[in-house]
Amino acid sequence: MPANWEDINFDEIAARAAKKTDDELASQISSLSKMTEEEVKKLFPESADIAKLGKLMQIVKSAEKRNTKINNIKNNIDEIGGVILTLLNKFV
Repeated sequence: MPANWEDINFDEIAARAAKKTDDELASQISSLSKMTEEEVKKLFPESADIAKLGKLMQIVKSAEKRNTKINNIKNNIDEIGGVILTLLNKFV
């Protein structure tokens, strides 16, 4: 039986997939940090921001020396600067 393309709601399918991805990202970040999954989702409601947080965490937790980590943060500041600001606002 051929699919009835008019009955398929691709926007709804995409929204469900995005939510599932967001939930999985938040879960992974919470398992690697001291934040709960709910805190991660509240601070970073967009999956792109959660991914940026992951990038920042990779830099911070890398085996590199402190100066190399600082340089990596500087080199990626346009991408991860908003995440840094969000985290600092939580603690200040």
